[in-house]
Amino acid sequence: MASRAKRVELLADAAIGLIAEQGMRGLTHRAVDARAEVPTGTTSAYLRTRRALVEAVVERLIDLSRTDLDAGLLPVGPPPAGPLPPLTPADLDRLAAGIATVLDTWLTTGRARVLARYACQLEATHHHELRRILVHGTPLREQARGLLARAGATDPHRQGDQFVAFVDGLLFDRLVGSGSLSAPTPGTEANRADLRDAIRILLRALTGR
Repeated sequence: MASRAKRVELLADAAIGLIAEQGMRGLTHRAVDARAEVPTGTTSAYLRTRRALVEAVVERLIDLSRTDLDAGLLPVGPPPAGPLPPLTPADLDRLAAGIATVLDTWLTTGRARVLARYACQLEATHHHELRRILVHGTPLREQARGLLARAGATDPHRQGDQFVAFVDGLLFDRLVGSGSLSAPTPGTEANRADLRDAIRILLRALTGR
């Protein structure tokens, strides 16, 4: 079982690279075989249909996002038992800095994954199951609702979704460069500070803190 999981992970990583470079049109079983440097027919043996292949990519993207959020000190697992203390303005400052660091990572070393995710989101407009995975499996969405509840938001479920939409729009804007010609260079402290300030403004608007 572990061996199969590792092989699917290898194939999904290869597929992510292909999608980032060529879009969904470049995603074929043979192309993934070549990219992963495995014998022809390997991808179709593990992921028989194109839909299965795309679903594996989406699941892998979600797992990698969870890892990035954890690395940015933004826990994505289930909350501990019992009531949690309310978030203070200082907590929100740290949260904004952590999210900014993750976004900066996604604009640099994680850029290919973000491009692949956007391509999969477009694919999901034609495949309901993919949309379900993308929407409900987004780690930041799960976390945002809980954090906004602790920060005193009046409607944390709805506002959590709004927060994710705004942050995703900020990421997309920086990724494609539209309207951001004066934005700092990704991978720099200036860029992380600029992203942090934008996110903190958003958190202040949603929570009044």
